Amino acid sequence: MTGVDVAVSVNGELRRDRVPARLTLADYLREVRGRTGTHLGCEQGVCGACTVLVDGASVRSCLMFAAQADGSEVSTVEGLAADGEPLGRLQRAFADRDALQCGFCTPGLLMACRELLAEPVLDDTAVREAVSGNLCRCTGYDGIVTAVLDVHAETPAVVKRPAWSVGEAPPSWAVEPSAPPVGGRRDLVRRAWRPVAAGAGVVLAVWLVRRVLVRRRR
Repeated sequence: MTGVDVAVSVNGELRRDRVPARLTLADYLREVRGRTGTHLGCEQGVCGACTVLVDGASVRSCLMFAAQADGSEVSTVEGLAADGEPLGRLQRAFADRDALQCGFCTPGLLMACRELLAEPVLDDTAVREAVSGNLCRCTGYDGIVTAVLDVHAETPAVVKRPAWSVGEAPPSWAVEPSAPPVGGRRDLVRRAWRPVAAGAGVVLAVWLVRRVLVRRRR
């Protein structure tokens, strides 16, 4: 398989690698960079277990090619803790609020919630909508919501971004016309990007069901 050169910064560590053109970002993080905290669940962009941040925006890393992260900063759960600290603020809040049980979905939830801390205004409804695409079969989400709101309340306003619309355009890497599809359809990249409170997990689930039904009719 044809290889491509990528330069990706993961949790502040920049490295250049030659990878297969169709290697997903999730597999790149786990197999090439050793960031196994990024979990793989459905591998169809529905469960949210593989959520990471790419240039500050949460994405389903199983739906994005590693080559499409070339030149980007990727943040994984391993990067949440400050130097010398075993856990970051959000991780400690999850533990304090019993926001995890089996823990399989927790890395993806933590990364989806990490993006929310930059929001200027946050409430219970906004958090629930934002994590609606991250499936958790253990907690019931109450502890997750409380943990996020606790940390958000302690986050200095200076690190929060200005108010923005949920309908704001996705990052340039997701729709840039010159970005090569790397052997896949360009809309696959668009589906990898999930804006805050967009509930993309539901959208993706509907899309997958429709796709199966269409194939059966054929």
